[in-house]
Amino acid sequence: MKVTINSKKGLKTSFSVLVDKKTINKKLDEKLLELQQKVHLKGFRPGKVPTSVIKNQFGKAIYGEILEGILKETSAKVIDEKKIKIAGQPKIELKTFGEGKDLDFTMEVESLPIVKLKPLDKIKATNYEIKIDNKLIETRLKQIAESQQSFLEKKDEEISINGDLVTFDYTAKVNGKAFEGNEGKNVQLVLGRDLFIKGFDKQLLGVKKKQKILVNALLPENYPKKELANKKADFECKIINIKKPVETKIDDAFAKKTGAKDINDLKNLINKQITSEYKNGLDTITKKNILDNLEEIHDINLPSNLVEQENKIITRNLKKEEIEKFKDKNLKLARSRIKTGLILNAIGEKSDLKIKDEEIRSEIEKYARSMPGQEKMVADYYQKNPSALASLRGALYEDKIIELIKTKINLVNKSVSTKEAEDLIKKFTQPTKNLDSKSTKNTKKKQTIKNKTEKISKKPSKTV
Repeated sequence: MKVTINSKKGLKTSFSVLVDKKTINKKLDEKLLELQQKVHLKGFRPGKVPTSVIKNQFGKAIYGEILEGILKETSAKVIDEKKIKIAGQPKIELKTFGEGKDLDFTMEVESLPIVKLKPLDKIKATNYEIKIDNKLIETRLKQIAESQQSFLEKKDEEISINGDLVTFDYTAKVNGKAFEGNEGKNVQLVLGRDLFIKGFDKQLLGVKKKQKILVNALLPENYPKKELANKKADFECKIINIKKPVETKIDDAFAKKTGAKDINDLKNLINKQITSEYKNGLDTITKKNILDNLEEIHDINLPSNLVEQENKIITRNLKKEEIEKFKDKNLKLARSRIKTGLILNAIGEKSDLKIKDEEIRSEIEKYARSMPGQEKMVADYYQKNPSALASLRGALYEDKIIELIKTKINLVNKSVSTKEAEDLIKKFTQPTKNLDSKSTKNTKKKQTIKNKTEKISKKPSKTV
């Protein structure tokens, strides 16, 4: 193999590569001998088909396979010998090729730039700490209590009022005719919530146990049977039971029912839950601030093919007119992402940061815990999708680099209320309504990891 440098401009280098026909013929002969042991042709015993016959019948396909292998092998060898850190796949152009000829091709590679890292101690950023008001915790506590409402059976002579849990059977008709799905048994409604059919609850006010009552209501617009949507239906209801709500006493016993140790532990869990609801958004703002500063103080010659690839990722779900409208902004965003990515990677390499297998397993377990009953599905997904696993590893690596940077810059802690946090997040997200932000690439992943206390406030209710 003979390699000659044709040109070198910026990050791009063009090579001429010549592979002599003797090398090609040798590989071709080796392939023919290999196939001789496998090919079965009529009129020949297994393993006894002459190589000339194989070559005559499969020559073009064999040569194509040999050529492809040589191109991969030689281009990789050139990149390795020249110690090039390539940015994307090399571009290969065949000049001379064919059986009995030398292989002559040009190869253009674009290398990753050498990033000269600047001191980080002059970078300033704000780390936001959320301050949770006790009133907000008390409000959330009441909501949890309401979601776990208990009821006490009423006496036979007592009538139903708003807030009562009414259990009933019904048979419905439209224009005097029964229809599919027109019966219900032991249906439970908490009067006043109006969650069954609009206006249905009000007609059950003032009823008693064992009473029969006719309720008139319009079937909803989204009723499965389209021909019955918005039709007036008559519901013959038989009241089975009526229960009144019992005020839930918020104490240690109540807290234990939710899985907490006591009421103080429950309040702490609620505090953590509310904090986590704002944490991702506030951390994203801090990260964006850090990335903007890193981008500003570094000057890097960017690989054009990486910028082009990133631009395609950004615009892949946009319509043609949107791509044209946001052309300059998308290109600027692509360049920004590639630049900050190169800087972060340089910092990670300099500090010898790595992601251990146990860190990945731990993150997958977090996902699994956030999806009760689907733990195996989550595990199988990452086991069967190497690209998803690589993406997860990349996200964890980036997070680790950001946390390292925070220890080296001038990071100021600032305490904010939930209202201030909401305003900050709203202001931050509005400008990026039409475009992805470089600093929010991995926040969707994080937002799926729910705090363990979320189950406390989101237990499914058995009533409507």
